Amino acid sequence: MTPMEKAGWTPLPHSDEDLERSKSVPDTPQTRADTYRLAWNDPDFMTRRELRAVRLQLELLKPEMILAERGISSTVILFGGARIPEPGGEAWAAKNETQKKNLEENSKYYEEARKFARLCAKQSATSYYREFVVVTGGGPGVMEAGNRGADDVGAPSIGLNIVLPHEQAPNAYVTPELCFNFHYFAIRKMHFVMRAKAVAVFPGGFGTMDEFFETLTLIQTGRMERVPVILFGKAFWKRAIDLDFLAEQGTITPGDQDIIDFVDTADEAWEIISRFYKLGE
Repeated sequence: MTPMEKAGWTPLPHSDEDLERSKSVPDTPQTRADTYRLAWNDPDFMTRRELRAVRLQLELLKPEMILAERGISSTVILFGGARIPEPGGEAWAAKNETQKKNLEENSKYYEEARKFARLCAKQSATSYYREFVVVTGGGPGVMEAGNRGADDVGAPSIGLNIVLPHEQAPNAYVTPELCFNFHYFAIRKMHFVMRAKAVAVFPGGFGTMDEFFETLTLIQTGRMERVPVILFGKAFWKRAIDLDFLAEQGTITPGDQDIIDFVDTADEAWEIISRFYKLGE
């Protein structure tokens, strides 16, 4: 019985029942016409520009319902570069020798992401995988490492993929029934933060920066509760961003930098989360 059926019985036929009935109608020019299809079972209709508002709602609703049915209450987000290889792996995205060298050096963050995800998953196991569930963008690189770390200890993990020309086929370590796909970046971003108890950000490019700064903005403006926001790779981030400079310029409030913690290892990051939530006390 579905959750909707549990909520209350109705004498009216459900949509799935009508869909089955529609398959048994006579084959005629009328029943073959596009206009005869049930509206919600008509891909041509559902993908029309005028239906954008409906598709936005569906992309919000589908993962929300599935995660709720699974009982997942909170998550730990792992953001990071899709191009960072596993140690010893190929730096497939390198365009020159400098990039190849740097991506190979940054492969240490793949291992730290994997280890960090294992630590999160072990904590998640204490709540029957309802709290501190690992969620990534579902793709390669750091995202793969996050899902892989959870898989190492037999824990489920979430992948929020998005349709892109490249880089976004689901990695093999996402729990299949928790592997989602999005058309709209905005709705995907909402699902990242709606349950987040911590945000771990590893070295990455524009996509990583986008997610990181949006999270900072939500916290800084009070639109999101304060949660640990942890940047892995002190040397990388000290060059990539300069929040002290922004504070000196007056474009952020002095003290806004304190929203962030910088670490180099998974153990350091988990200690920050444990202390913030008083885990194990």
